[in-house]
Amino acid sequence: MTTPANPDDIAATEAQLEGFIARFTPEIAGRVRAGRAVLRARLPGANELVYDNYNALAIGYAPGRKTTGAILSLAVYPRNVLLYFLPGIGLPDPEGLLEGEGRQSRYVCLKEVALLDAPAIRALIAAAFDQASTPLPPDGGRTIVKSIAARQRPRRPGEPA
Repeated sequence: MTTPANPDDIAATEAQLEGFIARFTPEIAGRVRAGRAVLRARLPGANELVYDNYNALAIGYAPGRKTTGAILSLAVYPRNVLLYFLPGIGLPDPEGLLEGEGRQSRYVCLKEVALLDAPAIRALIAAAFDQASTPLPPDGGRTIVKSIAARQRPRRPGEPA
């Protein structure tokens, strides 16, 4: 099992996260990199909480360092990148973009990163942060690798387990 990088060592943390992302196909990895760039620019005060889990790579966006405070998350799977709204229940969604049947979260499949700039998605993101119990600081967000699962499903379609 790999140890998470020290969050104070920004270069090491970024290198570790890039290693997680590079395990996906170039198309999926490109979507994740571009999605992160958009979200980091739009949410400079959010901490990125990274979990290289068994099923997926998850990158949560939170005002603090606790997972329970995450408001958004990029969930990266071998064939899809999903933008999760945590919680998504109760968000105004007049265009019916949110998918999922969980008790709290909903998601939008990011088939293209340009969707992050769509007015309806921007409104969902703004509403999610407006409803958050802890406001997002204006800046100072960092990337923190929280956990790395010892066993993981393949990160590319057709890859042996």
